[in-house]
Amino acid sequence: MRMNFKTKKVLNKRSTNKFIYPIYGFFRQNFAVLAGFILISVFFTVMSNKFLSFDNIMSVLRQISTNALLAFGMAFVMITGGIDLSVGSMVAIAGTFTVGMCVSGMPIPAAILLSVGLCTLLGAISGIVISKSGMPAFIVTMAMMQMGRGVAYIYTGGQPIHFNNETYNYLGNGYVGVIPFPVIVMIVVLMILNITLSKSRFGKYVYAIGGNREAARFSGVNIFRVEVVVYLISAMLSGIAGVILSARLYSAIPTVGDGFELDAIAATVLGGTSFTGGRGNMIGTMIGVMIIGVITNGLNLLKVPFYYQLILKGLIIVFAVYLDTVKRKRTGT
Repeated sequence: MRMNFKTKKVLNKRSTNKFIYPIYGFFRQNFAVLAGFILISVFFTVMSNKFLSFDNIMSVLRQISTNALLAFGMAFVMITGGIDLSVGSMVAIAGTFTVGMCVSGMPIPAAILLSVGLCTLLGAISGIVISKSGMPAFIVTMAMMQMGRGVAYIYTGGQPIHFNNETYNYLGNGYVGVIPFPVIVMIVVLMILNITLSKSRFGKYVYAIGGNREAARFSGVNIFRVEVVVYLISAMLSGIAGVILSARLYSAIPTVGDGFELDAIAATVLGGTSFTGGRGNMIGTMIGVMIIGVITNGLNLLKVPFYYQLILKGLIIVFAVYLDTVKRKRTGT
């Protein structure tokens, strides 16, 4: 049976709408952060002729890969209404333990699995304590941050551990074609987590808990399990970031990762994730990470002192939270 012209027109319209609506929804949801990213990029392009060079772009992408992994995990936690201040310490633990075990003669894959596994376990413990005790996530993860940093200092004796191994260092400095290996890892993780958050049942539960915890409970959502998993994800991604960073630096430093949680929070909030939970997405978070990375890189190209950059990042966090507050007042959420 042949379709008439009218039927074909309707089917074509539906097919077009399926393609157009997601794109329209994406730009509508992320318009502000996209506009901000474009304006900042144009500014630094005008101010520095090195900014848009291929080498500089690849350098920026390599540099933001660490913060991106932390911000992805942070987004999951914050969408549930929590926060994870321990991500920087997990970076230090993963880097120091991996390099330390490799120097001691352990095979690299085993050292990486054990170190990232330890971070994952610590993240799960944070989630269990937060969910079971009802203690604020801010307090629990701050305590984990302090303890994790102490563990890294004890393990290294407060001294850097150097490790120059071609295979291991490839994780931080290698290339796949012309693309840095850490960027490939970042993209793969982004794709997996974006699908998980937007398409899976678990992702719906994450949003439900952040939107209305009690309603989610009455709807049959296992809040304990979901909260443990989101903190576990955050710690695991921090561990992976720690391994990549130590490979890039050719050494493990117990002080590394100090303050990383602030960049992750800033990128996550800039990307549209609400401090009160229930709202956020991976693509917006990625754009937020790129904004932070572009600002840092641009200021370095303009030779702006580091301490001025800290002031600017603080202002960015305040501005992002202000925008979130205004948005919540307008929508009544």
